[in-house]
Amino acid sequence: MKPVIQLEAIRKVYQSGEVDVHAVQGVTLDIQPGEFVAIMGSSGSGKSTLMNMIGCLDRPTSGHYRLDGIDVSTLDRDALADIRNEKIGFVFQGFNLLSRTTALENVEMPMLYHHGRLSAREHQERATRSLELVGLAARADHHPNQLSGGQQQRVAIARALVNQPSLLLADEPTGNLDSQTSIEIMGVFQKLNDQGITIIMVTHELDIARYTKRMVILRDGKVITDQPVLDRLYADDELLELRQAQQAVKLA
Repeated sequence: MKPVIQLEAIRKVYQSGEVDVHAVQGVTLDIQPGEFVAIMGSSGSGKSTLMNMIGCLDRPTSGHYRLDGIDVSTLDRDALADIRNEKIGFVFQGFNLLSRTTALENVEMPMLYHHGRLSAREHQERATRSLELVGLAARADHHPNQLSGGQQQRVAIARALVNQPSLLLADEPTGNLDSQTSIEIMGVFQKLNDQGITIIMVTHELDIARYTKRMVILRDGKVITDQPVLDRLYADDELLELRQAQQAVKLA
């Protein structure tokens, strides 16, 4: 099976005055369709720089990056924008929802920049299906201020899925959420991954990384660990235990 992502000797060097900063140093990495990968590392490890290059938001200084077999390392700005819109869905720590539009309208936004010509009805149908995937179709007509933090992140995930991307990138997606809501959001990601969606997530929290299937740890711009998650957590089990504990406290 052809990898969704192929990184070959990727390097990124920044100029800081007269000093070269080697943010990423020769990373080679393959990610197969249907994987759920956590990228971890301390501040300055290069994980955000690597994620930006995987998301076609930045270019490598050297090396090759193939996304779905396309070498994106040499594409111009317009071609990179097309790749981002058609093949990659982004979920960020901040939900970045438009406050004066409904959940459905927020999800529809990426389709406005899609090359394929879709009717207004098709926009609505695809946005509704995306909200159904994250369990929020019943809140389609609600505005962000009528939604909880977890619900807003679900809308953001649905928005990332609406153009049916090859890859979903999540940058600290639980960073603004409490523990229970974080587990719920990781449950959403696990269900999406079970349906075959490839997910890469940057996180600094080991407990959150344990909901994924594979953990890649960076240090000083290099991969120091790349291994399966052997002690994997499952959100449904964690939520059940949490609710049972909460019920026990209420009865005590």
